[in-house]
Amino acid sequence: VATDAASEAFALQQNHPNPFNPTTHISYGISYIGQVSLKIFDLLGREVTTLVDETKTPGEYSVEWNAASQPSGVYFYRLTARQIDGGQARPFVQTRKLLLLR
Repeated sequence: VATDAASEAFALQQNHPNPFNPTTHISYGISYIGQVSLKIFDLLGREVTTLVDETKTPGEYSVEWNAASQPSGVYFYRLTARQIDGGQARPFVQTRKLLLLR
């Protein structure tokens, strides 16, 4: 069975709590030095905010999103990560859903 190097190198966890009001935590992990972007989108696909946009070293990370200024509803968060230390891992992109309830 072939393995996907990108999925082994990066992991995006479900936010907690979910549903939430007004803050939630999003955890992710990377195995390589990589350029990481974590963005929140509304149900129509419009970008709401960027939580992370930087180079990260291997490790586990958690970021908080405070959605106090946003209306209740369904949102999506997307992690995009690209290995930058010369490795062959393909870019990793994963999206998950979260629910803001007031």
